[in-house]
Amino acid sequence: MRILISGICGFAGSTIARGLAAQGTGDEIFGFDNFIRPGSEVNRAELKKAGIRVLHGDVRAASDVDALPPSDWLIDAAANPSVLAGIDGRSSSRQLVEHNLGGSVNLLEYCKRVRAGFILLSTSRVYSIEPLLRLDLAVVDRAYVPTASSLPPGVGPQGVTEHFATAAPVSLYGATKLASEALALEYGQTFNLPVYINRCGVLAGAGQFGRPDQGIFSYWINSHLRRRPLRYLGFHGTGHQVRDCLHPLDLGPVLRQQLAAPATPLADRIVNLSGGLASATSLRQLNDWCDDRFGAQPIEADLTARPFDIPWMVLDSAKAERVWGWRPRTPVISILEEIAAHAGAHPDWLDLSAPL
Repeated sequence: MRILISGICGFAGSTIARGLAAQGTGDEIFGFDNFIRPGSEVNRAELKKAGIRVLHGDVRAASDVDALPPSDWLIDAAANPSVLAGIDGRSSSRQLVEHNLGGSVNLLEYCKRVRAGFILLSTSRVYSIEPLLRLDLAVVDRAYVPTASSLPPGVGPQGVTEHFATAAPVSLYGATKLASEALALEYGQTFNLPVYINRCGVLAGAGQFGRPDQGIFSYWINSHLRRRPLRYLGFHGTGHQVRDCLHPLDLGPVLRQQLAAPATPLADRIVNLSGGLASATSLRQLNDWCDDRFGAQPIEADLTARPFDIPWMVLDSAKAERVWGWRPRTPVISILEEIAAHAGAHPDWLDLSAPL
């Protein structure tokens, strides 16, 4: 089997590529990247050591995608992953749409031409912001927890399910991923292509570059270790806002099943994949862990409300367990320890990922 991975030199793409290669199934795993993200060359070298072929190409350029060798499956891990993309001054809204949505069009056209299956790594940020902001939240052990009496449709005791609202606003980033999901499913139905959508929680682990748009867990641990200023932003400046997390290696078992799956009912092609309640961590809890590990550091309380921020997001992955028998394998404490060990062993890591 030939497996092509877009964005293969990003954190998710490179980790998934190495994980699939390590399974020893004899598949040909290769990918492409445009190398515009700082630090991507580091992953390129590691992939080469693992015998994984890396090509240069940009998902936004149809001619680049058209020139790619044929494959049996394409795993789309290429995206601008920042929820602030398009409004943060680093990228324009047009660039975001061209990359995340226009890139999906080019990849789907490639799949149609070579008859390849398509797996999209999507995000929890396709879910509606307004109902999450209206949640009735209590503070339990330094973290927000929804009260049972306030749960809107699509939110259960274990978190947000696939039935939760996806109406705007979801952020420009979330909208590009949601539109890509719809388009992928339509291509699959129209051209008889296998298509799967995996809505992931915050991906986290060693080798993730310590920047805010690379995930809060890596950013906070790398910054805390190096005594860089940190802030509890918004939500009364308390740090009680909560996210769950997932190690990208834990995607391997479900990806392997999807790559080998026969026709799957359309209703089962979208699943949440995350660490769920067991991994749910507030900024305050994360900082307390860092204080214990690296020594106490004062954190500034900043009451500024940031666009698209939400106080709580925990995904319920029960559907993935039902459809694929999948559960996350890596406990949150192991993820934090892995990031911390990597950060300590690479004192120049933040410089490698700094924008040029």
